[in-house]
Amino acid sequence: MKFSGVLFLVAISTMLAVSDAIKTVVFPTETNTDYVELSPLKSLNLAAFTLCMRVATELSGHREVTLFAYRTPDADELNVWRELDGRLALYLRTSAGSEAVHFQVPQLGALETHLCITWDSSSGAAALFLDGRKSLTKIYKKGHRVQSGGRVILGQDLDSYEGSFDAKQSFVGEISDVNMWDSVLPDSTIQRMSSGKRVPRGNVFDWEATPLKIHGGAKVLNREL
Repeated sequence: MKFSGVLFLVAISTMLAVSDAIKTVVFPTETNTDYVELSPLKSLNLAAFTLCMRVATELSGHREVTLFAYRTPDADELNVWRELDGRLALYLRTSAGSEAVHFQVPQLGALETHLCITWDSSSGAAALFLDGRKSLTKIYKKGHRVQSGGRVILGQDLDSYEGSFDAKQSFVGEISDVNMWDSVLPDSTIQRMSSGKRVPRGNVFDWEATPLKIHGGAKVLNREL
């Protein structure tokens, strides 16, 4: 019985150790070859979403940077950028082309930032969260819908569906904990998530379950929390 009890404690300790680790992707250099492709758990046919990630980069003020790229064969459907002037931008496609909603926020830097973007088609309400702090709400693309059938890339901007990349738009730094939901999460849930508390994982992308396809020199590491 004592031996069984020891085995039980070892098993519990192992489970806790696994739950306290997270995979993180490091993009070490500016390149047009390093990227990670994410496979969604469900279709990106979206009338609302919450997209969250943890990000760190030292490219502040140096150039524009792509943080998240989703493209169908026809066009860019959903992109998140750090613009040259430091603003964060959400791009959703329209029939006349892509126009962005911009947020003037503190610069991303070498210290890890928890970033979330929310959008709801029914009202057009879009907002951004940095480390749990919410931006003002802006109205953007009311009545629009994100179309399915595309590719999701971290580390590069998809200039074509096949993957034509520009090194000057590549991400250099570290990205982890990418989750996406097909709804707008409550502010309190995003705030708990930013502080490291467990919340229900994304149902479109769940960082703990979503398969990653690694290309080029991008490195996936397991980090203890």
